[in-house]
Amino acid sequence: MIPTLNDDGVSVRGCKMIYAPRGQAGEYSALAANPYRGCGHKCAYCYVPRVTGQDRGAFNAGAVERGDYLSLLIKDAEKYRAAGITEQVMISFTSDPYHPGDSSLTKKCLHILKDAGLGFCTLTKGGTRAFRDLDLFRPDRDAFASTLTSLDDRFSQKWEGGAALPGDRIAALRRFHDRGIFTWVSLEPTIDVDASLAIVDATHEFVDLYKVGRVNYLPITKTTD
Repeated sequence: MIPTLNDDGVSVRGCKMIYAPRGQAGEYSALAANPYRGCGHKCAYCYVPRVTGQDRGAFNAGAVERGDYLSLLIKDAEKYRAAGITEQVMISFTSDPYHPGDSSLTKKCLHILKDAGLGFCTLTKGGTRAFRDLDLFRPDRDAFASTLTSLDDRFSQKWEGGAALPGDRIAALRRFHDRGIFTWVSLEPTIDVDASLAIVDATHEFVDLYKVGRVNYLPITKTTD
């Protein structure tokens, strides 16, 4: 029996681990998956604790696997395979696939998506931590993305204390691009417009796409458009 699609034409009805993002999030990816709860990057601007109702201190303490995630992901991936859906699945909106802790779950998730015929994209501030999974990425099929807010290490340490430094993230983008993998940068949040423009200037030779967004759910939301 072929699974039924939702009205968006890309997500499978009844699946919760692989889903179609809504609203502004839909501009980032047709499909997404969120294997972790919490994150150790300690980004001061992160909207996730507020949106998901998590205590910020507990969220910043580190990422943990969502309950029974792999078995549920396998079931969803099989339904997508049966439906013939091959879109990219982005990991993730609510944590980071290459957070500072044990991120071995990410590799398992990528294998599951790949075996089901789905593409995947990782969006990360983990920089070269992603090299452990580089061999899984397929040219013309998958993508590697990084969030960058500034080229200044001091700025990054203030706003994203647990994330890889900007130079490390840029090195990862260059390496993936050299391997033929589609790369893009999330300039979200744009806290300082000139800082975002400087990132484009420094990386455009090995970044295929930029996505720009403002700070969400914080008082400084109104300072950039």
